[in-house]
Amino acid sequence: MGKPALLKQLRAEWITPERFQPYGQVITPSEDGKPYDESDAQLNLQNGIPRFYIMCLHKRGRKFHKITRHSQCTQCLGSLEGKDWFIAVAPPSEANEPDLEKLAAFRIPGNCFIKLEVGTWHAGPYFEHDVVDFYNLELSDTNIVDRFTHSFLKSHNLEFEIV
Repeated sequence: MGKPALLKQLRAEWITPERFQPYGQVITPSEDGKPYDESDAQLNLQNGIPRFYIMCLHKRGRKFHKITRHSQCTQCLGSLEGKDWFIAVAPPSEANEPDLEKLAAFRIPGNCFIKLEVGTWHAGPYFEHDVVDFYNLELSDTNIVDRFTHSFLKSHNLEFEIV
């Protein structure tokens, strides 16, 4: 049996479009009838059949040791019922693991959603609520054919907690 994993705290910042730009987009409400522009989600879903669904997640907490990326599509996530939540991200890459120095965490209010850029490493959604429903837009087979996961526990004996 190996030594216990090192727990590293990752401080979450409130999300803003500027802070989140290296990882994707923050999408906030706009007036009905507004013409399409760069403030709308810039989606990449042409590599398959889009899937829009609601995920019901239970008691996720704020600790993680795995992080994932998708190389064939963007992904949009948002909570229902106005519940705040957290996500950890690292810039898009095709490397076998994300850049630890660029790992960041964000607190996301329940009145917006995020679009993760193709290849963005992400861990989450995380939250303290008992249950949160999230809408998710990705491809129908994203979690089957386009899911690369890295374990910090295996590579660095490291676990993170978003604070």
